[in-house]
Amino acid sequence: MEFRVDRQTFADAVAWAARTLPARPALPVLAGMLIEVTGEGELTLAGFDYEVSAHARDEAAVAEPGRALVPGRLLSDIVRNLPAEPVDVFTKGSEVVVRCGPAEFGLQTMPVEDYPTLPDPPARAGTIPGDLFAAAVAQVTPAAGRDDTLPMLTGVRIDIEGDTMWLACTDRYRIAARELTWVPDDPEFTAGVVVPARTLADTAKAIKRGADVAIDLGGTADTLIGISGGGRRMTSRLLDDQYINYRSRLTGTWTSVAEIRVAPFVEAIKRAALVTERGTPIRLAFTADEVRIRAATGDSARANESLGAHLTGDDIDIAFAPQYLLDGLAGIDTESARLEFAGPTKAALLTAVPDKKDDEDAPAESDTGYHYLAMPVRLTS
Repeated sequence: MEFRVDRQTFADAVAWAARTLPARPALPVLAGMLIEVTGEGELTLAGFDYEVSAHARDEAAVAEPGRALVPGRLLSDIVRNLPAEPVDVFTKGSEVVVRCGPAEFGLQTMPVEDYPTLPDPPARAGTIPGDLFAAAVAQVTPAAGRDDTLPMLTGVRIDIEGDTMWLACTDRYRIAARELTWVPDDPEFTAGVVVPARTLADTAKAIKRGADVAIDLGGTADTLIGISGGGRRMTSRLLDDQYINYRSRLTGTWTSVAEIRVAPFVEAIKRAALVTERGTPIRLAFTADEVRIRAATGDSARANESLGAHLTGDDIDIAFAPQYLLDGLAGIDTESARLEFAGPTKAALLTAVPDKKDDEDAPAESDTGYHYLAMPVRLTS
């Protein structure tokens, strides 16, 4: 095996393939990264841990086709620190040599014949713009659970009905959901699966900007999802598809509706959170034209700040964990947000207020598709 490749191209491909490499592999061979080049000038790098596979494909100047398995994390560290010059990679005896300008490294090869076969993704279900998909995943994944003893809560629920896709996460105390439009290969396609949130977030973030993303999903018997775009591909095992009926919980009868500008609200919450300890909530008191933001830690410190807001309905005094508020507001990409309340002890719904268009006669979009439902903290006084 011998090839030459652009340093940045190689670094990006290695970084993608390295994302699946386990820190403590069940088998030594799973710590390896598979490098393969063909006579047609195609370079592929892959990593696999039996749960998730990552596959990167790029072009290279190939002098001799072949394949080799090398320690993946070490290769990633090396390539990330190479100078900005073309990289030559070739086998020499039992080593894979990586040479870049004056720097040369030799990596001992691993038995490539022992490496497991990478899974083939299911059939393609449809495509979606990569930037839209990445933004939607980033909006919902902060609400995913972290408790691995409840696998369902650590995933992103993906529901598809025709050209509509919903993404949702919950940790039982909040729900983040996003509705968006995509292009299915079959207009009648439907699916409901749960994908590990950490895997999906890493994948969506790393796919090249501007590339369309293809989503591969099969029938009910399939246990894999495939996501690919811009020469990058990931497959992941699906989690149990049992999930709460989150969409029914995002509707309700609201007795108070407040609108507030997002940027100053976020900054005020961050300031108030400075005096809170773990588990201490931020208190929000909405009246007709303002919100009063308060927090305190016993007698040692307190914060009190007021902002302009517009409230329709009953005045309300409600409290939330500050990080829950900030996570929800981070998903709002418009100037103003809407908070809908059904009382101080019931879950509140956060959505975006569509920005007004430059043309005053043009109607604003009715819904940005993002919904964030959070349980409040019960006030004791």
